[in-house]
Amino acid sequence: MPGPVGAEAGDPLGLLDLFGDSFVRDPHPWLDRLRSEAPVHHDPATGLWLVSRPQDIRNVLLDTDRYLPDNAQSAVTPLPVAVMRILVRAGFRLPPALANNGTASHAGLRRAVARFFDARSVSAAVPAIERIAGELLDELTARGAGPAGLDLFASFAQILPCRVLMELLGIHGVDPATLIAWSDASLELFWGRPTLERQRELAELVAEFHQWLAATVRDTTAPPGSFVEALAAHRLPDGAPLDADTAVAACFFVFIAGQSTTGQLLATVLRSALTEPGIWPRAAEEPGLAEAWVEEVLRREPPVTTWRRVTAEPTRLAGVDLPAGAPVLLMLMGSGSDPELFPDPARMCPGRENARGHLAFGAGRHLCPGATLARTEAAVALRAAARRLPGARPADAPAEPPMLGLLSFRAPLQVRVET
Repeated sequence: MPGPVGAEAGDPLGLLDLFGDSFVRDPHPWLDRLRSEAPVHHDPATGLWLVSRPQDIRNVLLDTDRYLPDNAQSAVTPLPVAVMRILVRAGFRLPPALANNGTASHAGLRRAVARFFDARSVSAAVPAIERIAGELLDELTARGAGPAGLDLFASFAQILPCRVLMELLGIHGVDPATLIAWSDASLELFWGRPTLERQRELAELVAEFHQWLAATVRDTTAPPGSFVEALAAHRLPDGAPLDADTAVAACFFVFIAGQSTTGQLLATVLRSALTEPGIWPRAAEEPGLAEAWVEEVLRREPPVTTWRRVTAEPTRLAGVDLPAGAPVLLMLMGSGSDPELFPDPARMCPGRENARGHLAFGAGRHLCPGATLARTEAAVALRAAARRLPGARPADAPAEPPMLGLLSFRAPLQVRVET
């Protein structure tokens, strides 16, 4: 448990820092305290109202009249004029499209996007996912291990979902490494706490990303059946075609969620399977074990740790009065560790009852449309890596790898193994 906190200010959670090393390394003690001591807690450092009990989180996600998604993609750290100027020059805009869209256009646009990620599409994509996983593992093993071992994050977990997404959506003309760099920069700029100089660097990459997306959306030669072609054919509730800015915003969200956050899930799944006794060899051969392990990781260590909403009007939540316009942070990660829902929540128990009772993918009309694809990619990646590297074990590098610690995203940035 964290040490004594903020008692002099009368705030039992006064030392909570959502970007601090203590929280990033092990958020569970803090999440446990929030649920038990302050289920709706105002964080003065960010101005956010933290909501931590699963039922309250679910209620917020389902009450789309009182809690709006308008701030879901807003920059956590304010963007100064110098940074905004870089984005404005590139024509950067994020009008309501998917995650930040509470208007009548959301349902139809979501359907247009979701058909690329539904159960049938994902099932048809499994051979491609397995093929790409095999190719990446071939390349990784052919290069051999360096002094620090093989890194399954940079050469496998991070690249696999990017290449799968490009095939699934019919995206060409960009190198996966470039797409990953653009996507990661977007996450850090909008969900991180970077310095001014770092904001400038990130904004340049985000500007490049946006310009490429805009050119891709406006390209009239998009392949038939591709994601971009589907957006071009989409019609809004009034019958008007989808405007280019909204199509770009939809691509911005889908490309980030479909590769960066899925890569984070793969990294967490692989590292946890390597460090939990017996899981790695079992995942290679035992039917259903990889899928069950992925679900436990989603329950306990999801890559998307929080999500935001804003109150449309004054409201009362779990006995706390919130004003209109209050920014709410839903602690999704803690939803899978409530002992009232999951006995012995700290124990990784693949196949446990109510395994999908967590909120790692949200709930309601904004439930993640890529949930099936993410689950499938993670299971395929774990099974393929465990079969190809049966003797893999964590490398003798630092016991704790560097961690991605953004407001809503958390994952190991290295998965180093010896074979």
